[in-house]
Formats: sequence, structure tokens, C-alpha cells
Amino acid sequence: MKKELQEQAEKILQEKISAKTQILESRSIGGGDINHASLLKTNSGNYFLKSNKRSLYPKMFEREAEGLQLIRSNTSLKVPDVIGFGETSEDAFLILEYLAPATAGLDYHRNLGKGLAELHRSTSDSFGLDTDNYIGSLHQSNCRHEDWIPFFIHERIEPMLRKARDAKAIDKELVRNFDRLFLRLESFFPEEKAALLHGDLWSGNVHNNGGPCLIDPAVYYGHREMDLAMTHLFGGFSSGFYEAYNSFFPLEPGWNKRLDICNLYPLLVHVNLFGGGYVQSIHRILKIF
Repeated sequence: MKKELQEQAEKILQEKISAKTQILESRSIGGGDINHASLLKTNSGNYFLKSNKRSLYPKMFEREAEGLQLIRSNTSLKVPDVIGFGETSEDAFLILEYLAPATAGLDYHRNLGKGLAELHRSTSDSFGLDTDNYIGSLHQSNCRHEDWIPFFIHERIEPMLRKARDAKAIDKELVRNFDRLFLRLESFFPEEKAALLHGDLWSGNVHNNGGPCLIDPAVYYGHREMDLAMTHLFGGFSSGFYEAYNSFFPLEPGWNKRLDICNLYPLLVHVNLFGGGYVQSIHRILKIF
């Protein structure tokens, strides 16, 4: 661990936890593709630290901290407590409560479904958020709209389409097919209030701490089927999760037929991050709709 990073992290821990807190050991642990992750062992307990180069993703950890705190205040699900965030001359970092992995309890999937339903019952009069943030390492535009369809088109699909087109990752036919889809979107989605979403709800962002714990959000107020759709994209969620969600906050008829449309956004995100076969998945969905 870099000396300056350790000094700044220790300073925040002393301000937020105890003036006597000292970092005794720093050990690298798995933390995804974007950030370096470390377990900080201190004389005041263990903490989780994420860091990256400050020049790459301005205010990423500030936005993540805000998102975690927003989710934490609107669901009974476990969310790691934010200790603090800061910068050194080279790095940005975020310090969180450390939640050790544990064996899932019997009610794990039911509690996850119930907790997500609770989160989605927190609503707003508009779609979006007061600040932009990130999904993965990509900028996520959250300019507010009164209606879902304009938000979905202008703040979700179009920015990712432009990025993919500029990188020559997609062809003109795909762009034209999106334009055709935009004309039909009003007929697909039922009208619902803007729900508070995790925003990047794949299985890797649900941590098992004995019970389900939400991490790495990309929050905004959107159509709640976006979160449900992403749980289907890469799997890892049981039938008990969906049954519990529906029992606490029933989904509108036909929701499962709209999943592919919702997943056009994360698929475009993956095209911009990784390229490859995700383009074919998008072509398949557009051909259907």
C-alpha cells in the first residue's frame, strides 16, 4: 500500500472511528476490474478500501458513497456503512465497513426479494437523479425527466449508442433499428412512478454476509423493471427471490416480456466496456421487437 494512501486512509479512520486507530496491515483482496481492493486490519477492527487513479474517474467514490447511503436509508437489506472517501496526489479512495463473507441463511433469497421491493417503493416525481454517476467505469447521465420513455432513450440508450458508434463497435443498421424501437417504446411499458434503483443489480453486486448485502450501486430513479431485468442477464437469482419480490410488490403483467428491452442498456454498457459478442445479443433483441 502506498505510503501517502495509507496516511490519508488512516487520517479518515482516526476522524470517523477513533483518534487512536492505526492501520496494522493492508492485504489485497478481490475487487473487480476497475478498482484495487484492500482489507485494512486496524486496532479498531477491519475495513474495506477501494482505490484507483484519481485522474481516471473524477468523483467516482463520492458518487458511490452517496448511492450506498441512499440505498441504506430506503431498505432493510444490509448495505456497507460508508466510513469516508478522499484523495492523495495520485489516487482516489473509499473506505467502507468490512463485511466478511458468510454462509447464506435459509431466508436469504426471500429477504433479498423483500428488500429490493422495499427499495423500489421509494419513489420520486421524476426519473433520474440530481447528480450523474458511474455504471462500471462509464459515465452515467441522470438528467431528470418527467416520463420514463424520454429518460430511457436520452439518458440511457443514446449516450451508450454514441460511445459505441464513435468507437466503431456497432454498425449503422443497429443504430437504425434502435430508432425504430424508440417509436414503439410507449406501447411496451406500463406507467409507474420512478422507483429508487440499485442500477447495476447483477449477482456480483449482491454480497453474501450471511444475509444479502447490496454493494457497488449505480443508483437513479427509474422503472423498477430495469433492476429485475439485470438480475436475469447473468443469472444467479433464485425463483424464491422473484416470488418474494412479487408477493411484496407485484409486478405489472407482461414484465418478463419486457426484460430484453430493459437489458439493452446494460448490454450497450458491456459493448463499450468489453465489445465482442454483446453486439449480437443486441441485434437479436432488436430483431424481436
